[in-house]
Amino acid sequence: MICNGKNINLRTVNVSDANFIYEMRQNEVKTKYLSTIEGTVESQKEWIKKYKNREKDKIEFYFVIESKDEEKLGLVRMYDFKGDSFGWGSWLIKDNAPRTTAIESALQIYEFAFHNLNFKKAHFDVRKGNEKVIAFHKRFGAIIISENDLDYFFNFEKSDYEIIKEKYKRFL
Repeated sequence: MICNGKNINLRTVNVSDANFIYEMRQNEVKTKYLSTIEGTVESQKEWIKKYKNREKDKIEFYFVIESKDEEKLGLVRMYDFKGDSFGWGSWLIKDNAPRTTAIESALQIYEFAFHNLNFKKAHFDVRKGNEKVIAFHKRFGAIIISENDLDYFFNFEKSDYEIIKEKYKRFL
Protein backbone atom coordinates (compact mmCIF):
# COMPACT_ATOMS: atom_id res chain seq x y z
CA MET A 1 0.00 0.00 0.00
CA ILE A 2 1.36 3.40 -0.97
CA CYS A 3 0.28 6.97 -0.28
CA ASN A 4 1.83 9.31 -2.80
CA GLY A 5 2.55 12.92 -1.92
CA LYS A 6 4.29 15.79 -3.63
CA ASN A 7 7.79 15.08 -2.31
CA ILE A 8 7.41 11.90 -0.26
CA ASN A 9 5.53 8.63 -0.26
CA LEU A 10 4.28 6.41 2.53
CA ARG A 11 4.51 2.69 1.97
CA THR A 12 3.78 -0.12 4.37
CA VAL A 13 6.80 -1.69 6.00
CA ASN A 14 8.29 -4.98 4.87
CA VAL A 15 10.59 -7.44 6.61
CA SER A 16 13.43 -5.90 4.59
CA ASP A 17 12.88 -2.66 6.56
CA ALA A 18 13.72 -4.30 9.89
CA ASN A 19 17.24 -2.90 10.13
CA PHE A 20 16.08 0.67 9.35
CA ILE A 21 13.26 0.41 11.90
CA TYR A 22 15.56 -1.03 14.52
CA GLU A 23 18.15 1.70 13.97
CA MET A 24 15.52 4.44 14.14
CA ARG A 25 14.00 2.95 17.30
CA GLN A 26 17.43 2.67 18.95
CA ASN A 27 18.16 6.38 18.47
CA GLU A 28 17.80 7.62 22.04
CA VAL A 29 17.42 11.26 21.01
CA LYS A 30 14.68 10.52 18.45
CA THR A 31 12.81 8.07 20.70
CA LYS A 32 13.05 10.09 23.92
CA TYR A 33 9.25 10.48 23.96
CA LEU A 34 8.34 7.03 22.57
CA SER A 35 8.02 3.66 24.25
CA THR A 36 11.25 1.69 24.19
CA ILE A 37 11.69 -1.50 22.20
CA GLU A 38 13.63 -4.56 23.23
CA GLY A 39 15.39 -7.14 21.15
CA THR A 40 17.39 -7.32 17.98
CA VAL A 41 16.97 -6.83 14.25
CA GLU A 42 15.84 -10.47 14.12
CA SER A 43 13.10 -9.88 16.69
CA GLN A 44 12.07 -6.79 14.68
CA LYS A 45 11.70 -9.04 11.63
CA GLU A 46 9.44 -11.37 13.60
CA TRP A 47 7.36 -8.42 14.81
CA ILE A 48 6.94 -7.22 11.21
CA LYS A 49 5.79 -10.68 10.09
CA LYS A 50 3.06 -10.62 12.75
CA TYR A 51 2.22 -7.01 11.96
CA LYS A 52 1.63 -7.88 8.26
CA ASN A 53 -1.38 -9.96 9.39
CA ARG A 54 -2.81 -6.94 11.24
CA GLU A 55 -2.22 -4.86 8.12
CA LYS A 56 -3.99 -7.45 5.97
CA ASP A 57 -6.95 -7.30 8.39
CA LYS A 58 -6.84 -3.47 8.21
CA ILE A 59 -6.45 -3.04 11.97
CA GLU A 60 -3.04 -1.36 11.87
CA PHE A 61 -0.71 0.25 9.34
CA TYR A 62 3.00 0.89 9.73
CA PHE A 63 4.57 3.12 7.09
CA VAL A 64 8.06 3.93 5.93
CA ILE A 65 8.26 7.57 4.88
CA GLU A 66 10.31 7.72 1.68
CA SER A 67 11.59 10.34 -0.73
CA LYS A 68 10.55 10.03 -4.35
CA ASP A 69 13.88 8.28 -5.03
CA GLU A 70 13.05 5.75 -2.26
CA GLU A 71 15.42 7.07 0.40
CA LYS A 72 14.02 6.08 3.79
CA LEU A 73 13.27 9.25 5.75
CA GLY A 74 11.24 8.02 8.69
CA LEU A 75 8.41 5.95 10.13
CA VAL A 76 4.83 6.47 11.23
CA ARG A 77 2.08 4.13 12.48
CA MET A 78 -1.71 4.05 12.48
CA TYR A 79 -3.28 1.84 15.18
CA ASP A 80 -5.88 1.74 17.96
CA PHE A 81 -8.86 1.82 15.58
CA LYS A 82 -11.99 2.52 17.66
CA GLY A 83 -15.24 2.91 15.75
CA ASP A 84 -14.88 6.04 13.62
CA SER A 85 -11.58 7.10 15.24
CA PHE A 86 -7.97 6.06 14.66
CA GLY A 87 -4.79 6.58 16.60
CA TRP A 88 -1.45 7.40 15.11
CA GLY A 89 2.08 7.95 16.30
CA SER A 90 5.48 6.29 16.62
CA TRP A 91 6.41 9.11 14.27
CA LEU A 92 10.15 9.27 13.65
CA ILE A 93 11.88 11.39 11.03
CA LYS A 94 15.61 11.31 10.27
CA ASP A 95 17.61 14.45 11.06
CA ASN A 96 18.64 14.99 7.45
CA ALA A 97 15.12 14.60 6.02
CA PRO A 98 13.72 17.51 4.01
CA ARG A 99 12.08 20.02 6.35
CA THR A 100 8.63 19.44 4.81
CA THR A 101 8.68 15.72 5.67
CA ALA A 102 6.68 16.17 8.90
CA ILE A 103 3.92 18.23 7.27
CA GLU A 104 3.70 15.96 4.25
CA SER A 105 3.66 12.73 6.24
CA ALA A 106 0.96 14.05 8.60
CA LEU A 107 -1.17 15.17 5.65
CA GLN A 108 -0.76 11.76 4.02
CA ILE A 109 -1.76 9.95 7.22
CA TYR A 110 -4.89 12.09 7.50
CA GLU A 111 -5.70 11.80 3.80
CA PHE A 112 -5.41 8.00 3.94
CA ALA A 113 -7.38 7.69 7.19
CA PHE A 114 -10.18 10.10 6.36
CA HIS A 115 -10.59 9.47 2.63
CA ASN A 116 -9.50 5.85 2.13
CA LEU A 117 -10.50 4.28 5.45
CA ASN A 118 -13.42 6.67 6.12
CA PHE A 119 -12.52 7.55 9.70
CA LYS A 120 -14.17 10.68 11.13
CA LYS A 121 -11.53 11.64 13.70
CA ALA A 122 -8.08 10.93 15.05
CA HIS A 123 -6.97 10.45 18.64
CA PHE A 124 -3.39 10.41 19.80
CA ASP A 125 -1.19 11.20 22.75
CA VAL A 126 1.99 13.20 22.97
CA ARG A 127 4.41 13.05 25.87
CA LYS A 128 4.66 16.19 27.93
CA GLY A 129 7.95 17.87 27.19
CA ASN A 130 7.81 16.99 23.49
CA GLU A 131 7.21 20.66 22.72
CA LYS A 132 7.93 20.59 18.98
CA VAL A 133 5.37 17.83 18.36
CA ILE A 134 2.79 19.41 20.69
CA ALA A 135 3.16 22.72 18.84
CA PHE A 136 2.94 20.96 15.46
CA HIS A 137 -0.36 19.27 16.33
CA LYS A 138 -1.81 22.48 17.78
CA ARG A 139 -0.90 24.38 14.58
CA PHE A 140 -2.74 21.68 12.63
CA GLY A 141 -5.83 22.30 14.78
CA ALA A 142 -5.73 19.28 17.09
CA ILE A 143 -7.25 19.89 20.51
CA ILE A 144 -5.99 18.62 23.85
CA ILE A 145 -8.96 16.89 25.46
CA SER A 146 -7.26 15.54 28.58
CA GLU A 147 -3.94 14.80 30.18
CA ASN A 148 -2.26 12.62 32.76
CA ASP A 149 1.14 12.83 34.43
CA LEU A 150 2.96 11.73 31.25
CA ASP A 151 0.84 12.67 28.23
CA TYR A 152 -1.51 15.11 26.56
CA PHE A 153 -4.40 13.43 24.74
CA PHE A 154 -5.49 15.02 21.47
CA ASN A 155 -8.48 14.77 19.14
CA PHE A 156 -8.53 15.91 15.54
CA GLU A 157 -11.73 15.85 13.47
CA LYS A 158 -12.05 15.19 9.74
CA SER A 159 -13.69 18.63 9.42
CA ASP A 160 -10.55 20.18 10.97
CA TYR A 161 -8.46 18.30 8.45
CA GLU A 162 -10.48 19.63 5.51
CA ILE A 163 -9.73 23.19 6.70
CA ILE A 164 -6.01 22.62 7.27
CA LYS A 165 -5.75 20.67 4.02
CA GLU A 166 -6.59 23.86 2.13
CA LYS A 167 -3.80 25.72 3.92
CA TYR A 168 -1.23 23.00 3.14
CA LYS A 169 -2.54 21.71 -0.21
CA ARG A 170 0.77 22.62 -1.88
CA PHE A 171 2.27 19.64 -0.02
CA LEU A 172 -0.22 17.10 -1.33
